[in-house]
Amino acid sequence: MSNKSPPPRPAPRLYLATPVVDDPASLIAELPGLLASADVAAVLVRLKETDQRTMTSHIKALAPPVQKAGAALLIDGHAELVARGGADGAHLPGIAALKEALPSLKPDRIAGVGGLTTRHHSMDAGEMGADYVLFGEPDAKGQRPSSQAIAERLDWWAELFEPPCVGFATSLEEAYDFAASGADFVLVGEFIWADPRGPKAALVEADAAIKKAHATAPASQNPAGEHG
Repeated sequence: MSNKSPPPRPAPRLYLATPVVDDPASLIAELPGLLASADVAAVLVRLKETDQRTMTSHIKALAPPVQKAGAALLIDGHAELVARGGADGAHLPGIAALKEALPSLKPDRIAGVGGLTTRHHSMDAGEMGADYVLFGEPDAKGQRPSSQAIAERLDWWAELFEPPCVGFATSLEEAYDFAASGADFVLVGEFIWADPRGPKAALVEADAAIKKAHATAPASQNPAGEHG
């Protein structure tokens, strides 16, 4: 065995969160162009809470345009609807939800997790088999850590652990910073859809920002670091 550094991490990719979906028709029309314009690894569908049949039909309608574009379709919560709707996985809001959903999702589907308020919870999620950990999303009251704290958590995780980490970015600046800190994926949502130029321009800009951050921050790409 040589002492060479491990290969650099691949460039981070976008993870696009939808607005809350009540009627998916307009989103279905918009997704192909959006997903063709940028390097989007996955789409997180946020469903309006209604009956399970309606939510399942919305997933079934959204899955083809996402999956045809080569992206994974994940559902925010509702792991019980993933297989029925033909989705690729679920994003789960904490350790308890992850533990409950793992038997139905593994080994064929993705189980991502957020709501990880401590480093200990994050490590627990990794040990349980989460496919990614998300840092920086708002809590039930809309509160979230500072950008610096999120960046530090991403840097810590990227240096020490194997499962991918995702940074929840609320602005273009955060998208850049989180990519520079070692995020494997950057979750973007509201600021993309609210951009006055339209979501495509915002998504293209975010994609360019995270690739630039990766290219200009070589120190963050060595997961072994100097601390190992």
